[in-house]
Amino acid sequence: MKSNKGKGLIGLIIALALVGLFGYFGYTTMNDIKLGLDLAGGVSITYQAKEENPSAEDMSDTIYKLQQRVQNYSTEAEVYQEGSNRINVDIPGVSDANAILEELGKPGSLIFVDEAGQTILNGNQVATAKPVITDENGIKKYMVDLTFTDDGKTVFADATTKNVGKRIAIIYDGKIYSNPVVNEPITQGQCQISGMTSYEEAETLASTIRIGSLSLELEELRSNVVGAKLGQEAISTSLKAGAIGFGIVAVFMIIVYLVPGLAAVIALSLYVGLILILLSAFSVTLTLPGVAGIILSIGMAVDANVIIFTRIKEEIGLGKTVQSAIKSGFNKALSAIIDGNVTTLIAAGVLFWRGSGTVKGFASTLAIGIVLSMITALFITKFILNALFNLGFQDPKFYGTKTDKKTIDFLGKRKIWFAVSLLVIVIGLGGLVVNKTQTGDILNYSMEFKGGTSTNVTFNEDMSLEDISSKVVPVVENVTGDAQVQTQKVAGTNEVIIKTKTLSVEERQNLDQAMVDNFGVEAEKITAESISGAISKEMKQDAFIAVIIATICMLLYIWFRFKDIKFAGSAVLALLHDVFVVLTFYSLLKWSVGSTFIACMLTIVGYSINATIVIFDRIRENLKVNSKMELSEIVNLSITQTFTRSINTSLTTFVMVFVLFILGVSSIREFALPLMVGIVCGTYSSVCITGSLWYVMTIYKNKHMEEKKAAEKAAKAAAKSSKKIKVRNQNEL
Repeated sequence: MKSNKGKGLIGLIIALALVGLFGYFGYTTMNDIKLGLDLAGGVSITYQAKEENPSAEDMSDTIYKLQQRVQNYSTEAEVYQEGSNRINVDIPGVSDANAILEELGKPGSLIFVDEAGQTILNGNQVATAKPVITDENGIKKYMVDLTFTDDGKTVFADATTKNVGKRIAIIYDGKIYSNPVVNEPITQGQCQISGMTSYEEAETLASTIRIGSLSLELEELRSNVVGAKLGQEAISTSLKAGAIGFGIVAVFMIIVYLVPGLAAVIALSLYVGLILILLSAFSVTLTLPGVAGIILSIGMAVDANVIIFTRIKEEIGLGKTVQSAIKSGFNKALSAIIDGNVTTLIAAGVLFWRGSGTVKGFASTLAIGIVLSMITALFITKFILNALFNLGFQDPKFYGTKTDKKTIDFLGKRKIWFAVSLLVIVIGLGGLVVNKTQTGDILNYSMEFKGGTSTNVTFNEDMSLEDISSKVVPVVENVTGDAQVQTQKVAGTNEVIIKTKTLSVEERQNLDQAMVDNFGVEAEKITAESISGAISKEMKQDAFIAVIIATICMLLYIWFRFKDIKFAGSAVLALLHDVFVVLTFYSLLKWSVGSTFIACMLTIVGYSINATIVIFDRIRENLKVNSKMELSEIVNLSITQTFTRSINTSLTTFVMVFVLFILGVSSIREFALPLMVGIVCGTYSSVCITGSLWYVMTIYKNKHMEEKKAAEKAAKAAAKSSKKIKVRNQNEL
């Protein structure tokens, strides 16, 4: 016994030491975490097309390709149109505009030059660029395959015909990558760039060429170091909210789950320290959507612990010893935790791969958080719990006992659930139609989607962010009627960038006059430009495609794991249900739809899938254990067994977001409110909808199979009867 207590004490000391160590490094590295433009500011660069009247198509193409390029600096970088021929590039987390300009420079230029120094082909005439590996006598060579456009094919064929026996240099951004001799005319529209030392180098060059050949030639107009959109107050209040929320969750876990709850709190403290370190180590740019990813991953970390502790209570209730219950609880919870986390991780991976901007930032933080939550729940919590057990906490009363509760008839009320959900969705769709007829848009799109007007005002004094928020913003809101005003300071100057909805000429004049009257600003120090949405058409498409692919991948994984397409089908239907319900609130309450909207919806999708998986895992288990029970009883039993887990997990996650809503600035409240609705909706759908959907699908399939078997049996009987009649007739003859 003394030996076990010694082991327990050493284990607990190690755990607490790790919490202290990683907590310290996490705290010290907080300042090293890259913050997005909304939280910390960065560099804002304005380019102008040299062409006087560029086409909308060329501007859109250039914006998209620039967006891809600037992601090398930050996944949260934004590129949007200003006026008719200007492009704004906002890069968060950096402060040296000159260094960025020098590195970004003129977006990449690919040219083919003959021996006379004449450019015979440019990057716009290249259709595709792909890395390839060739093997010549066991020696690997790395190259880039170029395929030309129809125009490029003709020009290149003519140039190579004229330059047989001469060299044509392939130059990218002033660097010669290949300078081959033309042996014969190249008429097929393809060539290769050689000289790379690795496949990664070839891949990088191919990627850069694909996005570097801009439709327009740009020149730098201006560059500024800008301050945060939300200000320091947003960061401090978010940190305070996070600390308070975590404290409430910690107290709740200890009260409800006793010793296991204490183990979870220690493990989660370690988790917080580790995630701060990893965010810094992986150079993840943290923005509000990234915060959403962290909130979701913390919710899943708590959920994993709740699943385990519920199982331990059940095992103790069955008469097992505490030690045996701990071991069995972790083993039985394993499949639900892995399936729930892997499903969400698949979604995060696809979103990072196909998404851009805020979507990619959300995916990064979510992926890191999920992997870390699984490790802490399955290994760290187990280690700490065993240490506490060895230390002397061996009485079952320290762990709680799961008492058998009367099975709730959820399926008996499925028609009510379906009717309520359908009614809400129909109301929401009706709201979208009404919004479309009244405003021209189905939702209340913010500047990130619709664009607006950017007004640059140089004040007579250096105004703090707090002064801008308390003095300037109310004046702007009053004049423009816009409740979603965004402001940024230009570092080292008295200049403030004010972004509003699109203003008419009269509204611009009124705003200028208000600045003059209220703050004594000189009229000539006020300029205004129309700006496009920071979320481009291509970014929306990328996000949409990413969500579709992620949904398909999740469906396939659930199908593979549960060996039943009905589980996958009902999970996806429940997911769509949650999205439509939240859209209903966005529609009816006119909530602003901005960059955080995408992250919010993705969070809800992840939360919904995870909650659903837990119930499906229990149904799968009970189907094996209670095979003689009626199907409806199994479903009701499974939902009842996981009901406490569903409520407790949702409650802890809700508390985190609720505190953020109460203490946060207005922009954060806009973000937190839909999240709370999504959490409540996800809980409702997982408890009331998903199990019912799976049951209905299963009953329908079983009924169909029975009808098919009955039809086949009747057909066989008829055939047999017909054969007997035929034989009898033959005998009579």
